[in-house]
Amino acid sequence: MTLPEKEQLILNFNRCANWEEKYLYIIELGNKIPVVSSNLHHSDHIIYGCQSQVWIKITQNIDGTVMFEGDSDSTIVKGLIAIIFIFYQKLSASDIIILDIGYWFNKLSLRQHITPTRSQGIEAVIRFIRNSVKKFI
Repeated sequence: MTLPEKEQLILNFNRCANWEEKYLYIIELGNKIPVVSSNLHHSDHIIYGCQSQVWIKITQNIDGTVMFEGDSDSTIVKGLIAIIFIFYQKLSASDIIILDIGYWFNKLSLRQHITPTRSQGIEAVIRFIRNSVKKFI
C-alpha cells in the first residue's frame, strides 16, 4: 500500500462525517506506511519527546527528494506520522525545512482534536525530521 497524495488526503479527510470517522481514517493511513527496514527499530531512529515509541528513518533519493520510513507502537500516532510523511513526500530537504506543516495540521483541525501530549510528540517528530534532513543540504 502507498500513502495518498496531499490533495487526496485533504479530500478524504474532509469527506469524513465526524471525528470518529476521521480517527478511523488516521489509523488507516498509519497502516499504509510502507513496510519498514529491519533496522528501523534501532536507537538511532527513535524519537525522544513522544509518549509513544516512534521510530523514523530518513534517506535521500538520487533526485534529491527525501524518503521516510516510520513506525510507532500507537496506531493513532502512526497515522499522524503518515500524515506528516504525506505532506513531506516528494520534497527536497530545503523544502521540508521551510514547509509550515503546522498550517496543514490546523487546516485539518488536528491540533484541536489530539491531546496536548500527542501534540508535543508530533512537534518532536517534526523537529527530528527538520534537524535530520539538514545533512542533505
